[in-house]
Amino acid sequence: MSGMMSGMEGMDEAQRASMEAMMEMNAPMMATHTIKDPDLAFHCGMIAHHAGAIAMAEVELKYGDDETSKEMAQKIIDTQGREIDEMTAWVEEHTGQQ
Repeated sequence: MSGMMSGMEGMDEAQRASMEAMMEMNAPMMATHTIKDPDLAFHCGMIAHHAGAIAMAEVELKYGDDETSKEMAQKIIDTQGREIDEMTAWVEEHTGQQ
């Protein structure tokens, strides 16, 4: 990851925010590939994936100019936020964690 951070030197604030959102999502998503239960791996991977999508959508809301793009970003935040809640509940139910 340090190599990626050094590659961010010429980026503007919006580009850095987008890259940081992607880097935050990457490690948790990749870690789910070590989970043997495919259902649990799916839910955990999608939670991380959706969290990354929300972070990228927040970058669009903060830095974007196009109203259609901003509307899509807000839709992603709303929809995928609910899906994270549903998947988190599934994980808690199936792993006994609360």
